[in-house]
Amino acid sequence: MRTIAVTPTDVTFPVYFRDMSTLSPAAVIRETPEKSFVHVDRLPGSATAARKAASRAAGAGLLLPIRRGLYYRGRHTRYGVTAPRADEIARAVLGTRGVGPAGYSAARAWGVSTQIPPVWHVATLRTVDPIAGVSQHGRKNLARADLNEKEIALLELLRAPEIYVEAGWDALVTKARDAVRSGEIRSDLLRAAVPGEYNRSVRDNFVRFEAELTVAA
Repeated sequence: MRTIAVTPTDVTFPVYFRDMSTLSPAAVIRETPEKSFVHVDRLPGSATAARKAASRAAGAGLLLPIRRGLYYRGRHTRYGVTAPRADEIARAVLGTRGVGPAGYSAARAWGVSTQIPPVWHVATLRTVDPIAGVSQHGRKNLARADLNEKEIALLELLRAPEIYVEAGWDALVTKARDAVRSGEIRSDLLRAAVPGEYNRSVRDNFVRFEAELTVAA
């Protein structure tokens, strides 16, 4: 029996299987771990069989329909089946490449604001049909595809730090210095991505930011 490493937000096949070619869509759904998304177009078998299996599983309470072609296997509790958070849905729909928090959601990710936005703000290289509880912000800088969420969130904060960074500029520099030291953010990739930013404030603030980061180090 072979083991496959999977992420909790992008599960399409069971963790354990003997021969994937013999699995039915229904079997894959039954073996999908809780707190996982199921993409119908990634299930084995024909598209029709996959759609029917997902629909039956939803009718039986095994899956929660999220949007067309996307379901979620929540955890059963005494209060019902748990639903995914808005940010989890956004990642399942948009993917993770070039995707990261924006606005106050970015500030929360960096711990520089106590503001809790009513929806999750996300910066993405491609926008899609509306996602409930999510505000999408399209960005055109393709270099963001090489950045992680925390790095993208930093670029978003540099668009208007006076608005989003409640804790103050120095607090952001301090947190960024710690993140660089821990490897959580990579200053070389950020430096390479900044010239592609269409927002001038990002470019100007990054120059100041990097200078102070170097001094602080």
